[in-house]
Amino acid sequence: MKFVASSSNLLQHLLTVNGAIMSKPIIPILENFLFDIKGGELTIFSTDLETSMTTTMPVDAKEDMRVAVPSRMVIDTLRSLPEQQVTFNVDSNTFGIEVSTDQGRYKMAGQDASDFPNQPEKSGDASLTISSNVLLKAISKTLFASGTDELRPNLTGLFVEMKNDYVNFVATDANKLVRFTRKDIKPQLEHGFIIPKKPLNLLKTALPNDETPVIIDYNQSNVFFSFGDTELICRLLDEKYPDYSAVIPTNNTNKLNINRMDFLSAISRISIFASKTTHQVRLKIAGSQLTLSAEDIEMANEAVEQLSCDFNGEDMEIGFNARFLKEMLSTLDGEMVQLQLSQPNRAGLLVPLAQNSDEDVTMLIMPMMLSNY
Repeated sequence: MKFVASSSNLLQHLLTVNGAIMSKPIIPILENFLFDIKGGELTIFSTDLETSMTTTMPVDAKEDMRVAVPSRMVIDTLRSLPEQQVTFNVDSNTFGIEVSTDQGRYKMAGQDASDFPNQPEKSGDASLTISSNVLLKAISKTLFASGTDELRPNLTGLFVEMKNDYVNFVATDANKLVRFTRKDIKPQLEHGFIIPKKPLNLLKTALPNDETPVIIDYNQSNVFFSFGDTELICRLLDEKYPDYSAVIPTNNTNKLNINRMDFLSAISRISIFASKTTHQVRLKIAGSQLTLSAEDIEMANEAVEQLSCDFNGEDMEIGFNARFLKEMLSTLDGEMVQLQLSQPNRAGLLVPLAQNSDEDVTMLIMPMMLSNY
């Protein structure tokens, strides 16, 4: 059994789905790609049993075949070759694989495809379609805020909350929270599920930054993303997401408008001198002046900076984790941002001053207790 394919095209497709493979899986065959050829089309399948990816490409093949191919070896081989046609000869009895190129021949041990886990069947209860660039933006704007605490698994993924006329993408670790709303997606139903972090990071790599439609099918246990010639399937987190809306303050009478990059640069400098344990930065707002300060008492480090701002509210002093502020300011778009505050012991909201009519981004950050309170 044999097939012929372009080395660069095959490598590109292998790299697209390579992220689903674990380096040391419990089942050794999962270190392999499954090559499945039917009617001159090669489907490449990879899985870690929780997340699966497939991609398809045309090849020159006279017969159908299925074989498990060692992932690292085939990628390293193709990566080292110049662009050319490569021929894969597969022994139907031993599943040995010989790759023939202009340079030479390379043999590797394949495995029986029947030992490979079955691909999950697409059996979505419902479906919606999102442009690839919109989904990519939703993941990029939110995923950094998700948690890593295995004792709180419901906070380790991205919550997709569908309402009749809009969709919320929400991530939180209980110290910071991001809600990204798309008003141009209208599911016409109410449902929600939590997607783990790994498949979302794979999507960030695989999704094209254009208007390619992404079809999302889902049921109680799995979600299926289909775009172009690629499909990603992942098991949902079987957890209940907290009532995040209850922690978003609504009566924020103190509003600070400031240049995003000036704010980010100042916090980046000031945080160098902050405690390496707490990363606390102090914001003192008085009139049209914002004073940023940080100190590390143990190391006798201290820094202070002033920035001009547009502030409407009562003078106040509040502490935040500098790392969280930097992450949020780096992720937001636009020239100007607004920091909405109520009390020094209440969460603050960070939003872009100008927002796209189709979307709404709200970032919440919990305050840190200052020593003079």
